Amino acid sequence: MGEVGHLEAGTPFDEDLEANPGQLTALLDQGATFEGKLTFEGTVRIGGVFKGEIFTKDTLVINPEAKVEAQIEADIVIISGHVVGSVFARRRVIMHPPAIFRGSVTSPSLRIDEGVMFEGASYMPKP
Repeated sequence: MGEVGHLEAGTPFDEDLEANPGQLTALLDQGATFEGKLTFEGTVRIGGVFKGEIFTKDTLVINPEAKVEAQIEADIVIISGHVVGSVFARRRVIMHPPAIFRGSVTSPSLRIDEGVMFEGASYMPKP
């Protein structure tokens, strides 16, 4: 499939996905805009603009150039873009710079790397 967006081998995204292997199911790449409800299985990467709701039992990756305004429910959420909304993750949420997050996160595991802007609340229920 080659390069996806501006990601290269060895980026934090690839390391996170190696821990959770799976086929890339869909890609909303830079330059694309979508508004509505997205439900999927597998791994989806968003690099464009998304507004609405996202539901999955799998992995959502939000690329650095993405702008997302959504209510998100997933197993694993990896954020490097701009996200406004609420995130509920059954396993974990990982935020890499240059992520900007405004909203609430509910997850048993939350990792916010140095350089991420986090404005909101986090709730960490027992796994």
